[in-house]
Amino acid sequence: MSGEAGRLAPDGVAALLARAHLRRVLDALAAPGEETRLVGGAVRDALIGREVTDIDLATTLRPEAVTERAARAGLKPVPTGIEHGTVTVVAGGAPFEVTTLREDIETDGRRAVVRFGRDFAQDAARRDFTINALSAGPDGRLHDTVGGLADLAAGRVRFIGEAGQRIREDYLRILRFFRFHARYGRGPVDPEGLSAAIAAREGLDSLSRERVRTELLKLLAAPGAPAVTAILSGTGLLQRLLGGIGDLGRLARLSGAEAAPDPVRRLAALAVHAAPDAERLREVLRLSKAEHARLAGFAAAAAVLHGSTAPLGAAEIRRLVALHGVAAATDAAAALAGEPRPVLEAEAQRALAAFASGAEPVPVLPVTGAALVARGAAPGRALGAALARARRAWLAAGCPTDPEARERLTALALAGGQDPPS
Repeated sequence: MSGEAGRLAPDGVAALLARAHLRRVLDALAAPGEETRLVGGAVRDALIGREVTDIDLATTLRPEAVTERAARAGLKPVPTGIEHGTVTVVAGGAPFEVTTLREDIETDGRRAVVRFGRDFAQDAARRDFTINALSAGPDGRLHDTVGGLADLAAGRVRFIGEAGQRIREDYLRILRFFRFHARYGRGPVDPEGLSAAIAAREGLDSLSRERVRTELLKLLAAPGAPAVTAILSGTGLLQRLLGGIGDLGRLARLSGAEAAPDPVRRLAALAVHAAPDAERLREVLRLSKAEHARLAGFAAAAAVLHGSTAPLGAAEIRRLVALHGVAAATDAAAALAGEPRPVLEAEAQRALAAFASGAEPVPVLPVTGAALVARGAAPGRALGAALARARRAWLAAGCPTDPEARERLTALALAGGQDPPS
């Protein structure tokens, strides 16, 4: 559990319950014969001392009663998931999801048909993992009916009940099992959960690619991502998710060197070997345009760096940034660090750091069409050819932007003829 296993902090729940906006919501929902508790991730993370940002509540009150009592207390109820019994209550600008206790009637592996209930133990039993089934009352009393406290302390991610049945209720739980182990687990993966996940692997094909993408990126951002990804690869599940093989060594090296986890960069290091990989991942994971563009840029920049047989200096880094952008250059350099190629000289490393921090602007060709026309060039195809000639020379020279370079490139563009040797 990334160093936190075995050290539960009950005072973390007390500190959470002391938050003024949360108290307002709990006080508003207090009613004779009814009960409202903190549930799930908020309790889990408070117990291990992690920052809690999303707070979920479960209640015996029906949604219409939650709405009425919140409004009467001067809070703002929003019916964000009313068909599932969820009302978001806004207090002081902070949202709190309040869900009426539920019982599953039937499931099909992707969604469940539920009805409202009043039994907290039964509600806990329908959740996925024991560490997600903890709850705490307004008085701070902890409730654990499935062994979640012991599992949380041990760094153990374990399904509630029979693992195969829980997975068949929602096949996304295969990915959630590995993702939660990467974030909270310590030691080997729970063997029953692992066996059930492998046995149900075909169920992954029934999931929307968007859901798979979201879970996979969350997994890659977790502290234990390299080790868990290796397990996914060894079981064949990773290939099923990505449509290709993963570079586990590259992912491990990058993860060990990053100051903060970057899941898209980690995905690139793991699964992008060439430009076609970026296209494939866009389809199989339904990546956003920005995510796909980043992977495509990574592929182009990595090809340049990996293909460099000689040590690279500042001029080569300037050229790389001018052609492919700062993100692509820094992503590729980070992912390839520790491999035989590329070799970055000290000046290249300083240049890359300057671009990454924004201290150095991205080089831009210092010659424009308007400037050439002002110097006597005729508009049209010849002007385009002149600019292309200047750009080739500029790239070959390491993308200088000083006044002398601008004059030299302008003269070359206006003179025509052959490009100078690079």
